[in-house]
Amino acid sequence: MVVTWKATLLSCTATAMNREGFVTPIDYLMMDAKEAILEDQHRRFQDLHREGRWVEALQQIHVTLSCASDLLNESLRVLDETIENCHVPSSDQSRPTI
Repeated sequence: MVVTWKATLLSCTATAMNREGFVTPIDYLMMDAKEAILEDQHRRFQDLHREGRWVEALQQIHVTLSCASDLLNESLRVLDETIENCHVPSSDQSRPTI
């Protein structure tokens, strides 16, 4: 059985919700880099699997899953920060009106 899998991120744009809450270009860069690493590791696993090198493929799947976990954790961190920043009042809104 051959399983094909292509890890991809949903495309989205950085939209400022307020001055503090948005996804930065650094966040996109980090997730893109981690996605590229994951794709490379998955390609290595597929090559080993295709060649019938089972012991090495088993070792490689551990690395591949670790990369997938890292990408998911990074994505969740960015999502959590974005949601958190959406609920923080901007500095203008937190000032009392006279």
